[in-house]
Amino acid sequence: MRSPFARDDTQRAAQLRQAGEAASAPFGELVAEAERIAASVMMGVHGQRKRGLGETFWEYRHHRTEDGAAAVDWRMSAKSADLYVRENEQESANTVWLWRDGSATMNFASSREFPLKKDRAAVCMIAMSALLSRGGERVAVLGESTRARSGELGLERTALRLATGPGSLASVEAAPIFQYGRVVLASDFLDPIETWRARLSRYAAMQAGGALLRIIDPMEEDFPFKGRTKFEAVDDSDHLLFGRAEEARKAYRARWQEHGDRLADLARAYDWTLVTHRTDRPATQAVLALYRALAREV
Repeated sequence: MRSPFARDDTQRAAQLRQAGEAASAPFGELVAEAERIAASVMMGVHGQRKRGLGETFWEYRHHRTEDGAAAVDWRMSAKSADLYVRENEQESANTVWLWRDGSATMNFASSREFPLKKDRAAVCMIAMSALLSRGGERVAVLGESTRARSGELGLERTALRLATGPGSLASVEAAPIFQYGRVVLASDFLDPIETWRARLSRYAAMQAGGALLRIIDPMEEDFPFKGRTKFEAVDDSDHLLFGRAEEARKAYRARWQEHGDRLADLARAYDWTLVTHRTDRPATQAVLALYRALAREV
């Protein structure tokens, strides 16, 4: 029996994808640049193609004793008296893994004039997927895609997963990626800096680079509250009550600035790019900054 939510998820994915496409639409020159970058990758990375861990067929070769029986391609071997092994092309720098945080703190908007943080993150990631796919890159959603794809099929599947997928933190901490791949993580990054340091260290070990898209709501940065104000945790586990919230503004902004500065330092330490984006500003600004960051890595 089909889930009653399936249609709603599909419609929501279509709406977010449309917004993502709109965010990338003004980038006529940017798309052209993406195609030039793809051509450069073809001459560079693809010009040095080699067998390895990937999904694209490379060649058949004769079976060797050390390969074992599990490596035999029985369909190919059935056509000959010899045993053959199927080898795939190594996928590395032409694969971009995208992730949109689905944590409870991302399900927030301080005003109906602004999108939810998770929806703005999805729009930006879908726009990136559109630009990268048009440039010939393979794209996949971290922890939710079994393989990276290019072209319209890759964009279609990536958009759906970015719009409706869980975006679990486990995907950041354990999902498999190819060595030398590129990663774009979209989150509010409110977890402690040391937690994110441990997560990024995993990508450093894989020699993977990338960018962090920090999504923030204007209220989180501005702290516009006055008078008696009650603040509740997203899971209702705790709360704070201020008699005069404006008296806490200076201390709050100092802590907020410190967290942002430490996140920027962390990104620099791993040679990643940090892009900070407020939901009251056009998504095109964030997409442009992210695309340029990835273009520098090629």
